[in-house]
Amino acid sequence: MPSSPEDTTDHADPSGSPGSLILHATDNGVSRITLNRPEAMNAVTWDQRERIIALLSEASADPGIRAVVLTATGRGFCAGADLRGAPASGDRVPGDVARTIRLGAQRLIAAVLDCEKPVIAAVNGAAAGIGAHLAFACDLVLAAESAKFIEVFVRRGLVPDGGGAYLLPRLIGPQRAKELMFFGDSLPAAEAERLGLVNRTVPDQELAATARAWSQRLAEGPTRAIALTKQLVNASLEADRATAFAAEAMAQEINMTTQDANEGVASFVERRVPKYRGV
Repeated sequence: MPSSPEDTTDHADPSGSPGSLILHATDNGVSRITLNRPEAMNAVTWDQRERIIALLSEASADPGIRAVVLTATGRGFCAGADLRGAPASGDRVPGDVARTIRLGAQRLIAAVLDCEKPVIAAVNGAAAGIGAHLAFACDLVLAAESAKFIEVFVRRGLVPDGGGAYLLPRLIGPQRAKELMFFGDSLPAAEAERLGLVNRTVPDQELAATARAWSQRLAEGPTRAIALTKQLVNASLEADRATAFAAEAMAQEINMTTQDANEGVASFVERRVPKYRGV
């Protein structure tokens, strides 16, 4: 059964003043994670990153959570990484940067990709750098008409991180990915939808309601079947046909042991609407 409604707020601000960096609520089986630094266009801090990773891990483990929505307050979805809140370190030595990326941006993106529940990005504004990759890692992407996506790294003389060079070619192909990453131009939401980076673009005032409707549909669906489907699709991008077919057969084997699979078949035979419980 879905978890009982619960509202929690996480308090942590690297500047030392009180502030709610992450808003979190669980309602009707949906975990809603909201970045809340509108004054900084939601540039993600070390504290926010760790909290998001923890919440996604909790969503995977909690049978009462059946979908996740990731969104933000204010005019920006996420302006990239804000490293000012990271733990202090001494002089940099070779290997420090690679370790920071592995344990930071890459862990965040992996947490979204590996979450056992479907994750919806509701992109309310600008998504730049790791913010764009955070959205692209989600299973479904909704965008407000005013939203835009920016591969900002080249503007700073940097190499993309947070899995960008992994995600974009798989979503839109290598040539389009290179165009976005080489030039760093702002990509409007409508164009992102045309390219296949966004599932649906909606008027700004309809974003929250659309995200709620989509997440509720997912929360009322066969949760384990959706989780296995997510794993199959993600893994298929790396697999040959034989491996993909073997994984599909095993997923079917596992899923047919679930109550929801039995309910789905029974409801078809009985010509009624299925009532999935997520188990």
